Amino acid sequence: MNEPQRRGPVASILIGIWDAMNFTRRLVFNLLFFGFLLVVLAALGTSGKRVMPVQDGSTLVIAPEGVLVEQYSVDATSRALAEALGDSRASEVQLRDLLRALEAAKTDKRIERVLLRVDRMSFSGYASIREVAEALADLRASGKQVVAFGESFDQGQYLLAAQANEIYLDPMGGMILEGLSRYRQYFREGLQDKLGVDVHLFKVGEFKSAAEPYVLDAASPESKEADLFWMNDIWQRYLADIAKARKLDPKQLAASFDTLPADIASAQGDLAKFALQKKWVDGLKTQEQIEDLLIERGTADEQAEGGFRQISLNGYLAHLDGTLPTLGKDDHVAVVVAEGEITGGDQPPGTVGGESTAALLREARDDDSVKALVLRVDSPGGEVFASEQIRREIVALKKAGKPVVVSMGDLAASGGYWISMDADRIYADPSTVTGSIGIYGMIPTFSRALEKVGVRTDGVSTTAFAGGFDVTRPLSPGVSQVMQSVIEKGYRDFTGKVAQARKKPVADVDAVARGRVWSGAQAKERGLVDAFGGLRTAIADAAKRAKLGDKPSDYRVRYIELQLTPFEQLFGKFAISAMGRSMLGHSDIARSLVAKVVPQADRDLRMLERAMEPRTGGSPAKTFAYCFCGF
Repeated sequence: MNEPQRRGPVASILIGIWDAMNFTRRLVFNLLFFGFLLVVLAALGTSGKRVMPVQDGSTLVIAPEGVLVEQYSVDATSRALAEALGDSRASEVQLRDLLRALEAAKTDKRIERVLLRVDRMSFSGYASIREVAEALADLRASGKQVVAFGESFDQGQYLLAAQANEIYLDPMGGMILEGLSRYRQYFREGLQDKLGVDVHLFKVGEFKSAAEPYVLDAASPESKEADLFWMNDIWQRYLADIAKARKLDPKQLAASFDTLPADIASAQGDLAKFALQKKWVDGLKTQEQIEDLLIERGTADEQAEGGFRQISLNGYLAHLDGTLPTLGKDDHVAVVVAEGEITGGDQPPGTVGGESTAALLREARDDDSVKALVLRVDSPGGEVFASEQIRREIVALKKAGKPVVVSMGDLAASGGYWISMDADRIYADPSTVTGSIGIYGMIPTFSRALEKVGVRTDGVSTTAFAGGFDVTRPLSPGVSQVMQSVIEKGYRDFTGKVAQARKKPVADVDAVARGRVWSGAQAKERGLVDAFGGLRTAIADAAKRAKLGDKPSDYRVRYIELQLTPFEQLFGKFAISAMGRSMLGHSDIARSLVAKVVPQADRDLRMLERAMEPRTGGSPAKTFAYCFCGF
């Protein structure tokens, strides 16, 4: 039996020092942890439900930063942390929040006017912008003064600013209305000739152009014809909206684009001066001059930023939330948001999951207090099976006796239309992008690409069909025939379901389908949409169908969404508290925790990658109802 080795005096001293250092390190870490925990609890205890009061003579400052969305795609913890650190790259503005603030301000006697700063917002389409523009026009019509200011404006921002009584532009800023465009990259030469990747495309419909970049070097004539048709409709409506808001001659506004270069040259390249000459803005002022104007017209407040009495959009929303009664088990209208690409399984907000979105709809069906549902759709579509999972839940809701109304946002095309078609009523904005009824499938093969580096595939199979979907082998004619049959069957399913849901002959549906994209106005003319209206109109319709009342005050609305975890709720409250902002805003460690927003990978190549993902059982390859029809 071996005796344990004795430590020498030097080793014992070193080990003792090491143990003491470890103990000290753990002690300091624990003290810091519990100290931080106490600070969090203290911040939560002091913040509580305190809401900034709205004082008489206040100016509501609407100056949101970030992307206008239907639903937050960034988790609550990251959002609160980014806000505390002043990182606007992860910022998002919910359409519903903007609309309810504008609606409440109309009748709030404490709000005298609105300062509109939309020059730091970005948008994904024109339907949602027009909905906000309508709310701003209603606010202005109620007698509340709206003053818009921006350092510069793009087309979407300007449509909102145009609704103001007065528009001011920074003298060093500028704006140009340039029209709509849609350009894409085409990869055929790079994939097939350079890399040796063969992309086999299967589709129905000459207008289903979503996958053209993989097999062509330029857009097909059918794609250009269809795109220009719906884009011209949206552009002409945009010009009409601007002309109406600014009291301009629509013909002169349209004609101004023919002389745009010469007109800017005559203004000596001064875009701000050019905008003033065109009467697109009312004056050129700096932010300090705007603040002086609001002090003169409103109530001076030396303690407030800018020197005038004000309340921010977030502060006003917090006030509205604080005055709302808690929603119990009262009968109400539920809203489920389907925003983003449609993919299989459980997906976070910002992406529509076949299972996760279906689960939200099932929750509404099982909740006896939900008497009607509004599905807000802003999606280009995606996987066919996931779309069908969601559509089935819509049908189940109707069978349960609960009316379902669809409200289309900027985009509800292909799979986005698939999940919408069975609603009792479909609302869209005239500038919504919809349609694209069609499906396609892709199989990329890499045999030639592997041969370029000296790799070849060989082996045996028990049937001629076995191994046919191996992407390292050339695609056999038999596999191609099977895939085309699957796609044609999928197209018959799509058009057949549309025909059944819309009570139209299949031939009539096929005539407006074949993958063709329409604006909301064009879709209504062709019977794919029932009526024009935004989210508020759809909710009112659903409430009326459920006999909950005719006025918004008669019923309540609840959004069914993924619930925050206890940690997200705890940390979110701490991060937005005054103490949390102070601590996090000066912490280099905290700054390193903020996720950096990286450019999104090209959607086309991402779709190609998704087409390669193996699928277990059933269909031999994934089929897509997807529309690349954004701006």
